[in-house]
Amino acid sequence: MENIIQINVEIECDIYNAFKMFTVNNLLEAWLTEKAEVEPKIGGKYELFWEPEDRENNSTIGCKITGIEENRFISFDWKGPVQFKSFMNVADPLTHVIVFFSSDPNEKNKTTIHLFHTGWRKDENWQEARNFFENAWSKALQELKEKVKNKLLT
Repeated sequence: MENIIQINVEIECDIYNAFKMFTVNNLLEAWLTEKAEVEPKIGGKYELFWEPEDRENNSTIGCKITGIEENRFISFDWKGPVQFKSFMNVADPLTHVIVFFSSDPNEKNKTTIHLFHTGWRKDENWQEARNFFENAWSKALQELKEKVKNKLLT
């Protein structure tokens, strides 16, 4: 249990737009990745590419959405970048990301994003990968928060 990455961030938009930040390709491309190919349905693709010209590396190619309820949550498989590819991307099961969205009924224009990244094994290589992703998710969610705040995404 202690190996789970858990990050919460509050962003200044309604829950509908917050959910879209994780499910609409051009919005994902504005804050998280270079190229996104996401099909927002169970079993749909959740493929993000940080180097689109090299689709096999630094991507989540082959990852699928494992659960989705519009404006509530999305969960999907996750792969690692090239330095962790030899173990992360062949693990069975892959690591898994779950994102929940919540809002206070009195604060319609604020949404809390709860991100959980699970499936980390215990050895040294996995710990290094986990630390990498804890930092990467923290930075990415801060980037999302700033872009939404500055009205660069909608």
